[in-house]
Amino acid sequence: MTDSPREPARVASYLGAMTAFATGALGLAVAGRVTGRSLPERYDVADLVIGGMATYKFARLISKDAVTTPIRAPFTEFKENAGSAEVNEEPRDGHAIHTIGELISCPFCLAPWISTGYVAALSLSPRLARTWAAVFSIVGTSDVLQQVYGRVRTD
Repeated sequence: MTDSPREPARVASYLGAMTAFATGALGLAVAGRVTGRSLPERYDVADLVIGGMATYKFARLISKDAVTTPIRAPFTEFKENAGSAEVNEEPRDGHAIHTIGELISCPFCLAPWISTGYVAALSLSPRLARTWAAVFSIVGTSDVLQQVYGRVRTD
């Protein structure tokens, strides 16, 4: 397999991932319609900021954390430890498996999927969505403080 995203097998696999994303988003829209909920005209700034922080942390946790290796193991190969309990992994070769490996080992790739779920949850179950966002925003903030402390301590 080449590194080009234009290789026909990779294009087909990416198309499959895009179809899965679109189908999931459509399913969420249908769920909203069936339950009588609609998307808000605008979102509260706090929901967006906390949601962004939570999406960042959750995407890192899924894609890089050593503890979540079992989720990625069928689709990725370990390359090296990356520090701060994170690892670097690469997708396994194979058409669909490679694409799934790319998706779940890349925090940037996971973010649209996670944020779509969060925004949908704000309409379908706002309390649950805000609770999830609060938890992972707090964890992300704690991570930053741990890193700062680790760099400034003098012992």
